[in-house]
Amino acid sequence: MGNGSGVICMVAVILATFSIVSADPDSLQDICVADLTSPVKVNGYACKANVTADDFFFAGLANAGATNNTVGSLGTGANVQRIPGLNTLGISLGRIDYAPGGLNPPHIHPRATEIVFVLEGELDVGFITTANILYSKTIKKGEVFVFPKGLVHFQKNNGKSIAAVVAAFNSQLAGTQYFAATLFGAVPPVPDNVLSAAFHLKVKDVVKIKSKFAPKK
Repeated sequence: MGNGSGVICMVAVILATFSIVSADPDSLQDICVADLTSPVKVNGYACKANVTADDFFFAGLANAGATNNTVGSLGTGANVQRIPGLNTLGISLGRIDYAPGGLNPPHIHPRATEIVFVLEGELDVGFITTANILYSKTIKKGEVFVFPKGLVHFQKNNGKSIAAVVAAFNSQLAGTQYFAATLFGAVPPVPDNVLSAAFHLKVKDVVKIKSKFAPKK
């Protein structure tokens, strides 16, 4: 067998092996509308058979969310759980509304980069790198800011009027972990001595903080 034939055989073996261990990175169909009731869970949702235009529609971002809560902000997601037609498409939106003084507390999106567009008001925003460097800025109506994937970030309305942003994500379900709620409100709970050592707090103070994040029954 000549060298040319040997190279061709080797390439064929590599391609065959790759096809076994790797999924096609691109969608193999026009749409795969999520069947949110299916017990089958893959990296996304199983496709449903009966599709309508409403599977690609959501009106929930048209109105401001209620911000009369402890942090003074509310996020409304337009993700695959609200728009089944987003399944496999790798994008989603959200709206965040802020009362005067409202805070979207430090959190991460483990599966997506976020970009926000200010609809109204003015916000102090920032993110922190893994080297503990803070990048922050004040943004106002019509301006945009980006929060890289997986990095801790926040938004704070320090103004006297309401504020709102539209947020876009490169994931159909970005996920959100708020650090205070995650650490002090986990079920089962994170051991008190772990949090005490991590935050240099007395155990009684850890217990007090946990009581503020206890799951509602």
